[in-house]
Amino acid sequence: MGTYDLYANDPGDSLWRVPATGAARFTWEYDDGRDRLLALYQKGKDKQWDGRTRIDWDLEVDPYDALGTPEEAMSLYGTRHWGKLTDRDKGELRRHYASWQFSQFLHGEQGAMICAARIVESVPDLDAKFYSATQTMDEARHAEIYGRFLHEKMGLLYPVDDDLQSLLGDTLRDSRWDMPYLGMQVLIEGLALAAFGMIRDTTDKPLPKQILTYVMQDEARHVAFGRMALRDYYRQLTDAELREREEFVIEGCHLMRDRLRGAEVLENFGIPKAEAEAISEQSEFLRLFRKLLFSRIVPCVKDIGLWGERLQRAYLDMGVFELGDSNLDLLMAQDEELADRLDAERFATEERERVAEVEATIESGATED
Repeated sequence: MGTYDLYANDPGDSLWRVPATGAARFTWEYDDGRDRLLALYQKGKDKQWDGRTRIDWDLEVDPYDALGTPEEAMSLYGTRHWGKLTDRDKGELRRHYASWQFSQFLHGEQGAMICAARIVESVPDLDAKFYSATQTMDEARHAEIYGRFLHEKMGLLYPVDDDLQSLLGDTLRDSRWDMPYLGMQVLIEGLALAAFGMIRDTTDKPLPKQILTYVMQDEARHVAFGRMALRDYYRQLTDAELREREEFVIEGCHLMRDRLRGAEVLENFGIPKAEAEAISEQSEFLRLFRKLLFSRIVPCVKDIGLWGERLQRAYLDMGVFELGDSNLDLLMAQDEELADRLDAERFATEERERVAEVEATIESGATED
């Protein structure tokens, strides 16, 4: 069964063509590079992994409760529609919400793969080209994993959200070489990390927890890469050039805030579009969710030197200004440590199981003698 057979809504044309702009840049300097960025490149090589073997795909997933989502976290909870839902309806609603979330993760990862490849092409420095090549592989692996989860475990996908597609298009169409960094490494990756982390830290379901934990280990490196490269470059820009990039950040943040509603899920349950959008906007849980999703973006934007008055005012209006003081390095370190800890726990369990199996085999042989 092809992907198009699993979409909840018609995704339209199977190809989305974004015209390429900007120059491909070669460099003939092969011996010069920033030590921090080359160290990150080495880490990117060392940390490559195979999604077929590191993920335990034998773990069962109930598609009607894939994430263990409590009723209070569903946007229909407390509305006039909630009492009309049967238990089966609620399970189907959970399936659609989880599929919508992971579908946006999937589409975003494909966008990240294309943006990373664009960075390889357009960035002028060889050390950045090296690292972006490892990130391109990371993003391909993430898209593979999310696609497999949706196909094999959920049996349902949603098309790319209009606002996510708009931000991807704006990022890719811009001819300036730093814009794929800013649009993808800072905004989209920052948003994804926060979304992944919220689900990882709240779900009690082992397979999605594994997937998100391992993906976040990679994404922590990607955001670090964007911070390093942009912080160095933005020190050289004029005030006017910095303001242009701040405008891009403001527009992108508004797009992403508006994107995080999932109103199309409610529409598929017979709720008119205007009411679905109002319910999603008024949901207390989704309001908190949207705010926390900027926990990785705001401190990163501040760190790279985009912190003009208009941008600060935009973040004040969005209620996320105080997130600029978050310790981004600590959050990223925790993301990497959680993946290492999960590996250690899984390998220890597998080792105990192998030892028990060997002991049982020996004991069985001794009994037969």
